[in-house]
Amino acid sequence: MGNKQEQEELLLNHSKNSRKGGLITMPFIIVNESCEKLASYGLLPNMIIYLTTFYHMEAASASVLIALWTALSNGLGLFGAFLSDSYLGRFRAVAIGTISSLIGTCILWLTTIMPQLRPLPCGQHQHVCDGTTAAQLAILLCSFGLMSIGTGFNRPCSIAFGADQLENKENPDNERLIDSYFNWYYASVGVSLVLAVTVIVYIQDHFGWQIGFGVPALLMLISVSIFLIGSPLYIKAKARGSLFTGLFQVAVAAFRKRHINVESNYIADCYYKEPESNLLEPSADFRCLNRACIIEDPRMELKPDGEVSDPWNLCCVEQVELMKCFLRVLPMWSTCLILLVAVGQTFSIFQMMTMDRHIFSLFEIPAGSFGIISLIAWTLWVALYDRALVPLLSRYTGHPTGLSPVSRMGISLILGCMATALQAITETIRRNKAINAGFEDDPNAVLNMSWMWLVPQFALYGVAEAFNVVGQIEFIYSLFPKSMSSFASAMYTFGLAIASLISSVLVSMVDKVTSAGGNTSWLASNINRGHLDYFYWLLTFLSFINLLYFMAIYRFTEHHHDGRSSLYHEAEE
Repeated sequence: MGNKQEQEELLLNHSKNSRKGGLITMPFIIVNESCEKLASYGLLPNMIIYLTTFYHMEAASASVLIALWTALSNGLGLFGAFLSDSYLGRFRAVAIGTISSLIGTCILWLTTIMPQLRPLPCGQHQHVCDGTTAAQLAILLCSFGLMSIGTGFNRPCSIAFGADQLENKENPDNERLIDSYFNWYYASVGVSLVLAVTVIVYIQDHFGWQIGFGVPALLMLISVSIFLIGSPLYIKAKARGSLFTGLFQVAVAAFRKRHINVESNYIADCYYKEPESNLLEPSADFRCLNRACIIEDPRMELKPDGEVSDPWNLCCVEQVELMKCFLRVLPMWSTCLILLVAVGQTFSIFQMMTMDRHIFSLFEIPAGSFGIISLIAWTLWVALYDRALVPLLSRYTGHPTGLSPVSRMGISLILGCMATALQAITETIRRNKAINAGFEDDPNAVLNMSWMWLVPQFALYGVAEAFNVVGQIEFIYSLFPKSMSSFASAMYTFGLAIASLISSVLVSMVDKVTSAGGNTSWLASNINRGHLDYFYWLLTFLSFINLLYFMAIYRFTEHHHDGRSSLYHEAEE
């Protein structure tokens, strides 16, 4: 009985000698992250409608702005992780991020309350609406920027901060406890996403923007309050330095030593190694980087105890190999960007608004909630694949996960091509129905066309994402050492940022080119006059070219991979 009581006290208080950390901190951390995701993802689906309606933006301009906002939010994740690991520590990073998101969400909410913060509404007989002033646009961009900073600081650090509270080597069940925490954490994230695209979007559609944006602001206030209330209970680990710094050091050191002839045969003693490292010398590929770990003058570059005098002038073999791992994954990682561009398009909400979205006579699905179809398809496919298909496929492929990570990435690109083609066909049918019904000048008219037309393409995108995310992360993880396993998810997040930037450039170019000479843009706000179907065919063409690019990269990877990554993993065992 006494042992059981001691074990419970150990779990709750993190250790016998500390009253901080442990399971008691989990509700504060999980509620903080859940509320943040519920607020931020709840704002995204209907944002293009808010910008086109209240800020009088064209659909293409609003889509570009949202894509840049998404790119900034995802891109700052790497920057937030770097600052957290190197300078701030995870507690400060999460606190700064949550408070920043609260301020940004409140500013956005104020734009719905104070008429001075947005353009005047269009009159009934106005052909040209008043434009947004510089001050009004600056306030809107300020709210987006603060929310992006909050996302960049909070999301990459929150889950690791929770793991810090449970890290206890004295507890034999510590690994199981942390694994259970990860499961509950991701379960709460999944629930938050579902509630965001259903409940929050429903509130915006049926109760107006003031309440619809006020609820996310209230959620962020709860998020900040709950997180700060738990502050006395947290273990606040100090910053220890970031792995990203090591990658930059390799590039700088290799550039500084560019005069070294890497074609010369250097013996293993010429390379700087960590004392207990099993890697004696760097690999042969990307030989220009080997300069970074070559010792030219031991008296100048090494201290008496064997440590490096200037890490920006001399790096260890492990750092060089990490940089090479990063360069090896870039080509295959880049093949997934076009799929993410297609998945992230926001124009489909205009299609949904013109369709009959009733399930029952008294209930209509909000246009911004159709993303739930992709989430459901994603979840069901992952469960089906893991429980039913993996045992069957592994018998034929010999791979423990059924299909190799690269095969799953390839399948995701094929499904992405099918989804974009189906999207183009559906839009062609919808547009023709609208024109034949005499609604060419009325983009808000509801057609006699069921929302079920959109289900197949959203389901295909969900399955494609499921294949892609898992395959990509497993592929990156297989090349990186275990000490950098978190880098795999960081690379995926970085991919989302790059894809959003590509999307903004693509939309801007298409809108500019197709509207030249006074023509109606493909991406006009009036989709009955525009040609959204042509844009989807363009995405289908780009997806097909990307599939060919993937096949070329796959053949190159298959024939030129030197197996260094597997040796790296073996060296760590």
